[in-house]
Amino acid sequence: MLRQALHDILTIISSLPKLMRLGVSLTVSFSAATGYLVANSFFDIEIIFVILGVLLLAGGASALNQYQERSTDALMSRTKNRPIPSGKISAKTGLLIAIILCLLGFIVLYTKTGLTPALLGLLNLLWYNGFYTYLKKKTAFAVVPGSLTGVTPLLIGWSATGAYLLNPEIIFISFFMYMWQIPHFWLLHIKYSDDYRKAGLGLLQQVFSKDQIKSLIFMWILATSFTSLLFPSFGIIQSEISIVIIIIANAWLIFSIHRIIFKTANSFDTKKAFIEINAFMLLIMSILILESILI
Repeated sequence: MLRQALHDILTIISSLPKLMRLGVSLTVSFSAATGYLVANSFFDIEIIFVILGVLLLAGGASALNQYQERSTDALMSRTKNRPIPSGKISAKTGLLIAIILCLLGFIVLYTKTGLTPALLGLLNLLWYNGFYTYLKKKTAFAVVPGSLTGVTPLLIGWSATGAYLLNPEIIFISFFMYMWQIPHFWLLHIKYSDDYRKAGLGLLQQVFSKDQIKSLIFMWILATSFTSLLFPSFGIIQSEISIVIIIIANAWLIFSIHRIIFKTANSFDTKKAFIEINAFMLLIMSILILESILI
């Protein structure tokens, strides 16, 4: 009996990274840290609590999502080996872990950073696991409102410093993040379209032709690129070196994405396009952090 209990505990521990989607949750925490540093302009111990609180909440939201979509996940090659659909842990255990992680994340944010960041975290949880999780079964355009979940971590980090939430600087940075998220998700939709079709999820292919999808994604990435070029106009980025880097990065992104999307008559390398727009986003966010700390 003791051996079985130990085995169950070790199984749960080994399942946590996948259940929390640790890579995604760490990226979300990086976004929150960016918001904090842009507002605060220096490192201090409170950023640890921002990162930890958001990491726990993001991990809890992912675990809850996997509980909610366990039947759907079992139908898709990409997700069938997740802890719950694979049977590694039970659905009840997954739900319990999700609740514990969400509660811990909320408590950390509330006790260490304040009410506003904690409420933003709770709102994001409700938006992602409530509205977006339901809507994405209906339409591929669920990512349009759903992408707001990627903006909120920035606002959590920003508000943790006591900064004004309606400050034009954080609003514009959030807008950039929002614009980037949509092609980010659509590229995943195309890459895993067979899986999505099996699971009965909304697909762009149900609405547009292949050429229309290509044009739609390229135009959205172009708009995301243009948004980043406006940072100097809002005084968010001031260093001449940073401005030159952003201009070069934008020229590279547009040229490369155009070549990837339109070089073939039918499908295109969605994985490469996905990596490149993510790299672009990380570069812009890193520049924002360095500008805030060093200038």
